[in-house]
Amino acid sequence: MAAAADKSRKPDTSKDKDKETAGKPRRSLMATVLVAVVAAAGVGGAVWYFTQGQADAAPAKAKVAKAATPAPAQYFALDPAFVVNLNGSVDGPRYLQVEVQLMTRDPEALPALQTHAPAIRAKLLMLFSQVEPEQIADRAGKERLQASALAEVQKLMTAETGKKAADDLLFTSFVTQ
Repeated sequence: MAAAADKSRKPDTSKDKDKETAGKPRRSLMATVLVAVVAAAGVGGAVWYFTQGQADAAPAKAKVAKAATPAPAQYFALDPAFVVNLNGSVDGPRYLQVEVQLMTRDPEALPALQTHAPAIRAKLLMLFSQVEPEQIADRAGKERLQASALAEVQKLMTAETGKKAADDLLFTSFVTQ
């Protein structure tokens, strides 16, 4: 009967199932670990890549910011205002009154401009007195006169000090009559 009982019983396949299920948890555990390692490597690589780009960009931005930021401007007013007769064949005398300020970014240049102010005034008076009314009737003419005046100042300062000293010349008042 034991043999018959054995026949009526289903064959024991638990050993086969154990073999199949024994491999699956290991495979799924290994797959999970592999995915975690790959994800961690990806995150680590991404963090490294993006921090390297920012680390390299930060000094470059700082250098650009330093280069783009000029020294503070300092102004020197040539007081009193220049008043000259305009050269020309217009009915009656014509006058030009101009207030001028010199701008520099060199802290050493400001005392030099103050020292040479009488020579600068003399050069600018000669330049302004040669202007004809038609030459300064429009904005372009005034800008040309401004550029000529700056060139005169820079030429004088280069001869006296070896530096241009003035970075810009500004008309703060401009009256013709």
